[in-house]
Amino acid sequence: MSARPEIAAAMPGRLALGSHNRLKLGLFGANCSSGRAVTKVPERWSGSWPDCLRLARMADAAGLEFMLPIGRWKGYGGDTDYQGATVETVTWAAGLLAATRRLVVFGTVHAPLIHPVIAAKEFVTADHIGEGRFGLNLVCGWNEDEFEMFGAALREHDARYDYAQEWLDTVKRAWGAEAAFDVEGRFIRLKQVRAKPKPFGGSRPIIMNAAVSARGQAFAIRNCDALFSMTALGKLDVFAAHVASVQAAARAQRREIDVYTIAVITCRSSQREAEDYYRHCIIDNADWGAVDHILAMKGITREAYPQDFEERRAFQANGMGGVPIVGDPDRVAGELERIAAAGARGVALSLVNYLEELPYFCAEVLPRLVRLGLRNPAP
Repeated sequence: MSARPEIAAAMPGRLALGSHNRLKLGLFGANCSSGRAVTKVPERWSGSWPDCLRLARMADAAGLEFMLPIGRWKGYGGDTDYQGATVETVTWAAGLLAATRRLVVFGTVHAPLIHPVIAAKEFVTADHIGEGRFGLNLVCGWNEDEFEMFGAALREHDARYDYAQEWLDTVKRAWGAEAAFDVEGRFIRLKQVRAKPKPFGGSRPIIMNAAVSARGQAFAIRNCDALFSMTALGKLDVFAAHVASVQAAARAQRREIDVYTIAVITCRSSQREAEDYYRHCIIDNADWGAVDHILAMKGITREAYPQDFEERRAFQANGMGGVPIVGDPDRVAGELERIAAAGARGVALSLVNYLEELPYFCAEVLPRLVRLGLRNPAP
């Protein structure tokens, strides 16, 4: 069920997210209320459409490469109903693509919840609106609470990737240049599928995935252009080994894959100011009710993990995971340089309030990254 050769891979420009910067930078989670900071501070992110639109235009003007949304259908409770108000990601992407010139905007899509023929058509529509700037972040599913809301069964772990393989193969065939086709799979059976137009410019959108398990990463290596993986500043040697392993596995299949990671940025004019705000927002004013609910959904309780439960709580409050980079502009730029040196192609950034904090990041951190040779001056 492979796609025809001319549509089997994204063009180099798509893989580079349309820029020559060594380290790609984007914004993660802005489509959700509170963003990724599980906090009660009043300045937390709204996730509203007007704020997202202003943010996308700001990111576009600053030369950032991408915006990556979270596929979320239901909030996590707590005092804030964390991520309770969200916008659907493909329509969000289409709107932002129409309002920007260079920015790549991803749709984050749960394969089991959307029919592949409808999905393929939605993606192509957004891709034409953005003239080749739409990207797909493919999700196989983990949140049983959300699946129950759809009346959908959350398959056993490995079967999720078996289904995703058929789903993605179907989407790629719909993107391809062939005539009507049938699908006779274990999960998906379709007759005389037709899909026009095809993706913009004769190449397909870039595809990303954030699998953690060995089975999931094997799926990403076989099918995707980029893998999102967590890292930690104190374990960058482990991250570097992971990047090397993933890319070697891809090359063994005659493929290339980039590895991206996630960072939660608190950047202020002094180290002390940054640390004080981080403590105020992420620790003193964390929405612990939402944090504990999220952990319980993953089977992480104080009883099950007595030795490191508090550490896990703090990690979850810190932007739903992701490496915390807290400091002045020199510190933030230096840590991003270390992450790039470990092999990361790009970093998806989270901020407590994107609109309030991004201008300072762009004014102070981006020029430092230019001087470090990681980025070019903003357009």
